[in-house]
Amino acid sequence: MDIKRNPTRSVKIGSIHVGAAHPIAVQSMTATHTTDIDATVALVNALEKAGAHVVRIAVDSDKDAAALAEIRKQTTANLSVDLQENYRLVEKVAPHVDKVRYNPGHLYHHERERPWQDKVKYLAEVAAANDCAMRVGVNCGSVDPAQREKFDEHDSIGPMLASAFEHCELLDSIGFHRFVVSLKDSDPTNVVEVNRRFAEVRRDIPLHLGVTEAGLPPDGIIKTRIAFEQLIGRGIGDTLRVSLTVPNSKKSMEIEAGMQIIDDIYNGRLRSVVALDPTKLNIISCPSCSRVENEAFVELAQDVKAMTEYAKDYAITIAVMGCRVNGPGETDDADLGLWCGPSKVNLKKGSESLGAFPYDEILGKLKIELDKLIESKRLVV
Repeated sequence: MDIKRNPTRSVKIGSIHVGAAHPIAVQSMTATHTTDIDATVALVNALEKAGAHVVRIAVDSDKDAAALAEIRKQTTANLSVDLQENYRLVEKVAPHVDKVRYNPGHLYHHERERPWQDKVKYLAEVAAANDCAMRVGVNCGSVDPAQREKFDEHDSIGPMLASAFEHCELLDSIGFHRFVVSLKDSDPTNVVEVNRRFAEVRRDIPLHLGVTEAGLPPDGIIKTRIAFEQLIGRGIGDTLRVSLTVPNSKKSMEIEAGMQIIDDIYNGRLRSVVALDPTKLNIISCPSCSRVENEAFVELAQDVKAMTEYAKDYAITIAVMGCRVNGPGETDDADLGLWCGPSKVNLKKGSESLGAFPYDEILGKLKIELDKLIESKRLVV
């Protein structure tokens, strides 16, 4: 398949470059607790062995930052750090990584009185001083609140684009060009639309592709393939991740799936690219990563999928999220949402909280609410 890539500029990330002049890079993210140095190093090295070009690690505390310094000593992988909610940790972690990822929506969580522009300039200065690339990671569930207020509540793409554009403009204005952008959503259709529209305006900026909370395989791979076929086939995308809800022992599946999708697209082995069936049950779940506070999350996601099989013919969306960082916001748009804490799972109906329940009770509570939804749909019909 002859694909003409968007003419994106070259960005160095450790030992590789991403951009139109280079092959599409495949990434993954650790799912261990960063402070568990041995387990994290083992997973990073396993992912690198599987072919990962970049491995992302989450850092949210001084202990995480100290652990990252030790992890760096024990691996040759290209490392990216996810700053989560604490952008101020960048000085402690930048010396040990090749790329820094920040979320524009999360810049408001600390030092609220400080303008976001100052925070981004600080991030860029530290990144430049430490030979790091950056990723501006825009996410549908945690979009910049100032941008969200400017758009209709039903427009999820507008705020994402506005946030991405203004951050790109700021970085360009201060002379920092070594960055990529990602615009992620759990709906493949939205992923295609938001990335297509961004690429039309900023053809120069490399894009990292991903369907966030793609879920369990094989469904998660299929959802991701739907988006990637449409985007990569149009020359959009320079690096990617297939985000799957899998245990640590199977994390390399993200790399294998990403490479297979790229190979299939370039060799014309394409599936019919269609929108997800809006008349069927849709379960979304986030990828297992180091933010997960209870490893029972992966098993829970699997149990939810099995338990809800009887509702497969109803147009209902259920979201299963693994942590408190993105979970509360990214379950708002689902009919029913679960976001997991260390000992309890929070159950929601849309944006309404229904309470927090132990892991061994949550499936029963979810079923009650699911049955209510099914009954309400029957009555409407």
